[in-house]
Amino acid sequence: MITLEENLKKYVDIDHCPVRNVISHFSGKWSILILSILSENGTTRFNALAKLIPDISSKVLSNTLKTLEADGLISRHLYAEIPPRVEYSLTDQGRSLMPILVQLIEWSIAHFASFKR
Repeated sequence: MITLEENLKKYVDIDHCPVRNVISHFSGKWSILILSILSENGTTRFNALAKLIPDISSKVLSNTLKTLEADGLISRHLYAEIPPRVEYSLTDQGRSLMPILVQLIEWSIAHFASFKR
């Protein structure tokens, strides 16, 4: 039987801790919301995302999208038009994450009142 101390070692090893090194990539303030919007709406333009999340700055939205793209959760498609059109969508990896996030979102909705300040 694994002791509690042995079980907790996986969190102490910073380089190999899945909580720190995987979940942190999509657990930022805006990442789950962006992933949820892309899941519900499909391919979405940058400006549409900005309108759907009015309290996010363009810079933070752009940085969050770049991070999610670098992590392989979303894809970015730039159209060579004037003005340029940029669209984002979930990758297969991003779609595979959504059932888990949907459960978290549903739990959040059910328990929202107990966290409201």
